Amino acid sequence: MLVFGHAGITLGITLALGSQPPKFSAFTKRLDLRLLLFGSLLPDIIDKPLGHLLFRETLNNGRLVGHTLVFLLILSLAGHLLYRRGHLWLLTLAIGSFWHLVFDWMWLDSRTLLWPLFGTSFERLAIDNLLAHWFYSLISNPAVYIPEIIGVLTLAWFGLHLLQKRSLLPFLKYGKTGSTS
Repeated sequence: MLVFGHAGITLGITLALGSQPPKFSAFTKRLDLRLLLFGSLLPDIIDKPLGHLLFRETLNNGRLVGHTLVFLLILSLAGHLLYRRGHLWLLTLAIGSFWHLVFDWMWLDSRTLLWPLFGTSFERLAIDNLLAHWFYSLISNPAVYIPEIIGVLTLAWFGLHLLQKRSLLPFLKYGKTGSTS
């Protein structure tokens, strides 16, 4: 899954959960959706530059530390501690990162997900042209292009909703909309 799938589907799930039973809805409506979107991309924001740029010669892998359960647990624990003090921002990043790992099907890559239980090294991938690889996946792999289409449609719907409700500025300033704040 690429950018739009991660961001759009995470946003869609969160907005759908925000319309659920009052106790759960009250929590999801407090989330800063900007941070949620950032969190949904955070594992790739960390790992893609590390694995494909900094460690290109040795790893060339975009699923490193940010795609591990250790990273998610540290982020979640720190987020929970801050939440108990009235700050929700780090827990919001953890929620977005959780959905990223789910959408990347990380349970199928237990060596990365459960790092460092199976050793401290990450798998080296043989990808010569990363952009060509991503483009080819986008046009040929349903596990990539279907979530991307869903994500684009969700983000487009959300953008139109913001414009229609004149909520674009509140969203940009506070991460809230008229229907989720």
